[in-house]
Amino acid sequence: MLPSSISPLIRYLLSASLVRCAQGGAIVGLVTLTIESGVRGGTALAGVLAALLTAPHVAGPWLARWLDTTRDGRLVLAGSFGLFGIGLAAGALLLGRVPVPVVAVLIVLAGLAGPLMMGGLSSRLTSVIGGRQSLLRRAEGWDSATYGLANIVGPALVAAVGALTGPLYPVLALSVAAALAAVLVLSLPIREQATAEPEAALGVGKALRTLVTIDPLRRVMTATTLTAVSMGGIMVIAVVFGAELAGHRSSGPALAVAYGVGSLCGSVGVALMPLQGEPERLTIKLIAANAVAVALCAAAPSYLLALVAFALAGASSAILFTATLAVRSLYSPSGARAQVFVSMAGIKMVAASVGTALAGTLVAVGPRFALLIGATITAVAVIVALVDRRVTHPSSKVAGTS
Repeated sequence: MLPSSISPLIRYLLSASLVRCAQGGAIVGLVTLTIESGVRGGTALAGVLAALLTAPHVAGPWLARWLDTTRDGRLVLAGSFGLFGIGLAAGALLLGRVPVPVVAVLIVLAGLAGPLMMGGLSSRLTSVIGGRQSLLRRAEGWDSATYGLANIVGPALVAAVGALTGPLYPVLALSVAAALAAVLVLSLPIREQATAEPEAALGVGKALRTLVTIDPLRRVMTATTLTAVSMGGIMVIAVVFGAELAGHRSSGPALAVAYGVGSLCGSVGVALMPLQGEPERLTIKLIAANAVAVALCAAAPSYLLALVAFALAGASSAILFTATLAVRSLYSPSGARAQVFVSMAGIKMVAASVGTALAGTLVAVGPRFALLIGATITAVAVIVALVDRRVTHPSSKVAGTS
């Protein structure tokens, strides 16, 4: 474990970066390994295993309640990180050596850790930082940066290590990263959680209802779900649009890279200059800014300007995500904190998957058209949130203060 002289936030961020990079690269590594190993089923089996790694996110609320009811969340998080590492490594090592259902079970077990590696870990940030809102806003920016870092470093690690060693060792390296994250999370300080008694944690049904009954959570969940439909397919569109603008396929992925770099820069920027103001209002404004950024992508007349526009879209998306973390932190009931974080993250993942499928259809009409549809959906999200604010009481109480 790291010595206690190292800041708890740094230890948290190291753990978050490692485990999210492991998850960010796992699908790429698993798909590459399955295809290149020559196992029967090939690409089809690779797709199935990738789906099995993400499908367990639907169990997120139930897994998160376990985190809400424990007195020491570090043990739950460390156990889930370890489960991910062991399941992924075992599945990779046994692929082609044992029947496919055995590998599938191992991958599902690894996938069960996913919700706690993402939203579940973020829900514990308050217990690491303490109650100071200024520090928490800054920490949420850095936490957001770990997601952006994972989307870049995870797949890059798979590609770099794979080029030198073959497809198996990158997956094993990701498993080791998850194990190191488990050790680091155990080094975090124990602070009293918002839920003082395990019995005070809400049941899953009641916790999910808070997403509807607490006005700011409902508005932000609805608006960000619609936004996720738009942003879920932007990588698919970027590859096609880049190739169209530049005239050759090799230029397509650069727009996706620009989006990722913009996202990482946006997260770091928010960490250095924390967001100010009431998080829900700020979230709605940032969704509007994201709609404008996507529209600029659609209107870009040249490849160079498209690179800039996609970087701006990535930056606005990352800043928006940081604002949504603040909303979840501020308005989550004390007995359902992890469940709210994980449930909202899971709903966004489903919406993003729908967006990816939608983009695959719309991009056949044209990438500009697909981007305009995305910008329109995001603009509708703003309108829906504003209408909701008008028809409901504008001064919702902060959860836990009533």
